[in-house]
Amino acid sequence: MHLPAREQGESRIGVSIAVPEPYAAELVAARRRAGDQYAAVIPPHVTLVGPTVVDSLAAVEDHLAVVAAAATPFRLHLRGTGTFRPISPVVFINVVQGIAECEQLERRARRGPLAQDLRFNYHPHVTIAHEVSSLSLERTFNQMSTFEAAFTVEEFWLYEHGNDDVWRPRRSFPLGLGGLFP
Repeated sequence: MHLPAREQGESRIGVSIAVPEPYAAELVAARRRAGDQYAAVIPPHVTLVGPTVVDSLAAVEDHLAVVAAAATPFRLHLRGTGTFRPISPVVFINVVQGIAECEQLERRARRGPLAQDLRFNYHPHVTIAHEVSSLSLERTFNQMSTFEAAFTVEEFWLYEHGNDDVWRPRRSFPLGLGGLFP
């Protein structure tokens, strides 16, 4: 996993939509079966802002509160598997409904204190196998091909990356009633 270096006084954060139970437990189990070392430290999620180093959590929180207030809850439907191979050794669950809403949240979140260039184009998904053997990637791809989940997204989360490599939820940002972005 690509993690940007941080200096003294900086925080490494991520912003994502958490996958709720009972789906989260099934996705963690799939990641464990694949032998993925991140199964225990990264909860199942759809990334909005990947690992980013910031010097002011307060500015990030203020910014994300504005982003969330301008959006409305939406339906997220996950179904089947996909992969980024051969570019990256990743197998994921596809987002089949809610793609546009995720893209709009991601674009808005990546402004202000979170503005940055991306290594890859944004593609909403839920990772279920990363940096494991080709055999494990293929097995996970096939085993999870019938996975399906649908739920309403009412919030997104700011996570902080600890020195122990665990991603911990710091704060949720409820989606407001002001309509999706102009």
